[in-house]
Amino acid sequence: MAIKTTEGKGPRFYFDTDNPAIKYPGVTAIVGMLPKPFLQRWNANMAADCVVENIDFVYPMIKGDPKGARQYIAGAAYRYTRDRQEIGNEAHDMFERMIRGERVGYVARDMEPFKRHFGEFLDAVQPELVRAEDVAWSDAHKYAGSFDAALRLRLDENGKPDPAGESALVIADWKTGKNTYPDVALQMSAYAHAEAIIAPDGSREPMPEFDGACVLHITADECEFLPVAIDEFVIDEETHNVFEYFLHLRQTFSWDRIASKKVLGDSIWSMDSGALVTGTQRRAR
Repeated sequence: MAIKTTEGKGPRFYFDTDNPAIKYPGVTAIVGMLPKPFLQRWNANMAADCVVENIDFVYPMIKGDPKGARQYIAGAAYRYTRDRQEIGNEAHDMFERMIRGERVGYVARDMEPFKRHFGEFLDAVQPELVRAEDVAWSDAHKYAGSFDAALRLRLDENGKPDPAGESALVIADWKTGKNTYPDVALQMSAYAHAEAIIAPDGSREPMPEFDGACVLHITADECEFLPVAIDEFVIDEETHNVFEYFLHLRQTFSWDRIASKKVLGDSIWSMDSGALVTGTQRRAR
């Protein structure tokens, strides 16, 4: 059961190459159903910063090619996101090599801080790699996604690294963006609650039962390893379940991509296709 992903614009889907009709949306696409009202202001700020910080370049462009200038300014947020994704992809590749024990020598200057911080994390936490970059697959809820790592940690009673501590199996994620956001809990809960793991060679195994989840937030300036809730937790005596929130978003995805396109039927009446013609109007012709 080899798994491939769709390419191009739009949300990513995972499909079984032996049966391409089985196609499930990716976890990140489902989590993307969360409303993000801040994005409109962020996009506007990125466009404004583009002009302010590059005025000597932008102003002549406005005079000579207004359409091109508009596209350049409007694309500021896209270019920033694309560049961050490229850095993130390169960093993730390096992290996998390092945690698998491969010696990583010279790296580009912008990767050097990530390499140093990840090495410090490995020395301090001493995680044992169980799996890396495999696909979590759920037939029950029809979703899939690639997770960064499954790790075995040794932790003391306070949850701190301790070589003599209790063993804990956790699903882990590396985040290289400016911040770590709460929706990482939805993402990791989805991975942990999938029924199966599918390796690159297509072999399939049951998803193990995890003791919890962790996220490593790593940037050029900082590195922090945090626990992440993926099951039930209590706030002010009210119980919340992270996976149930994810499943609501899975339903929202189905509404947005499928159901919403079928709820409006064919026209019963419209002004140009069925307006009544009276006898008076006919006689006047």
